Amino acid sequence: MRWNLAAFPRKNVSVFALAVAIFSFQAKMALASVSITGAGSSFAAPVYQSWSVPVSQQLGIGVNYQSVGSSAGQDQVKAHTVDFGASDKPMSGEKLDKSRLYQFPTVMSGVVVVVNLPGVPEGTLHLDGLTLAKLYEGTITEWNDPQIQALNPGVALPDDEVVAIHRADGSGTSYVFTSYLTHVSLEWKGRIGAGTLVEWQGGAGGRGNDGVAALVKQTPGSIGYVEYAYAAQNHLNIAQLKNHDGVFVSPSLEGFSMASAAAQWRADAHYTVDLLDCPGAKSWPIVSATYALVPVENVTHPEGKGVHDFFAWGFSHGEEINRKLGYVGLPPAVQGDIMAHWPSASSLSASETQ
Repeated sequence: MRWNLAAFPRKNVSVFALAVAIFSFQAKMALASVSITGAGSSFAAPVYQSWSVPVSQQLGIGVNYQSVGSSAGQDQVKAHTVDFGASDKPMSGEKLDKSRLYQFPTVMSGVVVVVNLPGVPEGTLHLDGLTLAKLYEGTITEWNDPQIQALNPGVALPDDEVVAIHRADGSGTSYVFTSYLTHVSLEWKGRIGAGTLVEWQGGAGGRGNDGVAALVKQTPGSIGYVEYAYAAQNHLNIAQLKNHDGVFVSPSLEGFSMASAAAQWRADAHYTVDLLDCPGAKSWPIVSATYALVPVENVTHPEGKGVHDFFAWGFSHGEEINRKLGYVGLPPAVQGDIMAHWPSASSLSASETQ
C-alpha cells in the first residue's frame, strides 16, 4: 500500500535534528543493489513502506515489507523466510536467544478507538477504560447505555446495538489494546486477559489494521481499535479517552511522546518497555513501540547489511516521514544505543564458540 502523506493533518512540530544525524551514514552506491524482505506488524507497515521509497532511491536497497500481522511476522523471521520481522508484542529474552534474533524498537504511536456513530460529531465521544472494556466484554450492548451517557452529558447517543470490531488474526495491535484493558479493568484481566489472539465476546473480526478500519467504516454502530495512521488515512471518528490523570484527550504526537518520557530503554532487557496508561495531562493512554527482529547469523550477508542500513537510514533521516504519518521516533540516545549493540561478525563468532 502506498501511504499518502498529504492525507494526514500537518503538525506544527519541529522535526528533530535531521541535519545533525545520529550516524555518519553514506550510501555505497558503487556496490550492487540488494533487496531485503520484511514481514509482520500492520502497526509498523505505514512507516516501513514509506521509508522504503527514499531508501531505494538513495541507497539502492529494495525493500519489500508485507503487512501480515505480528504473530506471522515472528513466525516468518524464525523460519528465515524474511530478512527481518516486525512485532508490536516484544519477544521474551529466552525466545530471542533460542531463535538467535536481535530485537529493538523502531518508532512509537498510539492505538486509537474508532466508532461509526451517525450524528455524533467527529472526535467528541468520551470513553474511559472501564467502559471500553465493558463494550468489548459485551456487558454494554447499546450506545445509549447510561454508563456511556454519563461520560457524554448533552450528547444525543443513538440506541444502536454495539458491534465490537476486533482483529481476526494474531495481532500486536490486539496485544497492545488488550494489555491496556488489563491495566484498567480487573474484570477484563480475570476473564479475558492480554494476547495477540484472545476469546472475543462476539462482534466481528477483520484482518490487519486496514481490515478493522474498513469494517468500522462500513458498519453503523461499530467500535474498533486501530493504529493511529489507519484512523487518519481512513478519516474515522476517533473517540477521546480518559487518561491516567483523569483528562479526556485526543491522540497527538505530543501525547505519544509524553507516554514514553520516563521509559528506560535497555539493551539487556531487549528494549522492552510498558508505555500504557502513563501519567501526564496530555498523555495518550494506549501507546506502544513497534519492534524489529533481525536474525543474528545474517549480519554478515548482503541482506543483513541491507537491513542494518535500512534501519540506520530510518533512525537518522526518517523522522519527518514518521511524524507526517502519526508516529514519533525514539530518543536519539536510544537509537544510538541500538546501533551500537547491533550484532557484528565478531559477536557472531563469539556466540558460535560458546
